[in-house]
Amino acid sequence: MTSTPPPTFAVSLAVKAQGAIGGVMITASHNPAAFNGFKLKTHYGGSAEPAVCHGVEAMLDKNSVRDIPRDDTIQQQRVVIKDIRPAHYAAVKRLVDFPLIARSKLRFVHDPLFGVGAGCFDALLAGTTCRVTTLNGEHDPCFGGINPEPIPRNYGPTAAYLRKHPHDICLVTDGDADRVGGMDGRGRPLSTHQLICLLLRHFIVNRKGRGRVVKALTTTSMVDKMCAAYGLELTETPVGFKYVATEMLKGGVLLGFEESGGIGFPGHIPERDGILAGLMLLELLATERKSVNQLIAGLEKQFGPHHYGRIDTHFPFEKRAALMEFCKNNPPPTLLRSPVTEVKSFDGVKYIAANGSWLMLRGSGTEPILRIYAEARSDRATRQLLNLGVKLTRQI
Repeated sequence: MTSTPPPTFAVSLAVKAQGAIGGVMITASHNPAAFNGFKLKTHYGGSAEPAVCHGVEAMLDKNSVRDIPRDDTIQQQRVVIKDIRPAHYAAVKRLVDFPLIARSKLRFVHDPLFGVGAGCFDALLAGTTCRVTTLNGEHDPCFGGINPEPIPRNYGPTAAYLRKHPHDICLVTDGDADRVGGMDGRGRPLSTHQLICLLLRHFIVNRKGRGRVVKALTTTSMVDKMCAAYGLELTETPVGFKYVATEMLKGGVLLGFEESGGIGFPGHIPERDGILAGLMLLELLATERKSVNQLIAGLEKQFGPHHYGRIDTHFPFEKRAALMEFCKNNPPPTLLRSPVTEVKSFDGVKYIAANGSWLMLRGSGTEPILRIYAEARSDRATRQLLNLGVKLTRQI
């Protein structure tokens, strides 16, 4: 049992480091507070595979619950209380060029969205030349009335602060801190896709890394272009980091990531880690000595503009299968006047056009929500694709 609420990945790392058979994290993650639930972690330091989860679920209500006072369990040494965060801090410091970060004099804001990431960067960078400003770090089990997800609609107050007080970058983590998002130093949102591509380029160009790249289906197609340009193998998975983690466990992976800001790193646990991702972004800025906007402009100059959008709309569970079947069997002939050349249906339905634009519909795995994703060369074109996705939902 932990003495202080830890990030999810700290639990995963502790399970592996201590040779435990598993761990439990109680969190709503990036979902509404009412969706508070259990995350199961297995011996290798990652999310439990479906078979393990089903096995645990099968045991529910099989035995009566015994109420044992916590003090009794501690006295009997059946429960040990420990702060597991310092071990995680030590581990991530070894994975980045920490001396470089420490002398970089970077000034950044961290918005943990009232989650358990609050204070992590302050602790990691204490005594360095970096200056950390933490906003929305108060303990609030209702997350300030928001779903603690690192997406622009949750950035308002922090963006206003940055417009008055410019910094080098703003890092945003979700409720259990395993996902990362961000803003530039003046409060303009950075998409998770931009952060992913920045880190991928950093690992290839600055760190001279090689290996397979693993991405979830809803991640930007700029990744595909980067892999082609640098001669890297690309593996695409269904949505959900457990699928990315499965590939990471096979070895030889340079980076693994998903659209929602979950990023896994080699030499670490097969798990999302928003704090490590944030440190890697600081390492990038310390290495390049350019602004994050200059770095993004360089990516777009090399690989073209990629504008992403997503709509989350309430959609009944009981209609979801029929909608997916309809979309799979009735693809639009074109997207933005470009012929649809491929339909992927191994997780939701994704239409890909000859010009690289794409549209995807997929149900949330945790909520009665239908997600509509799109990417094109401009914001206007992306909105057109999202509108088409909304029209498709009305066919059922």
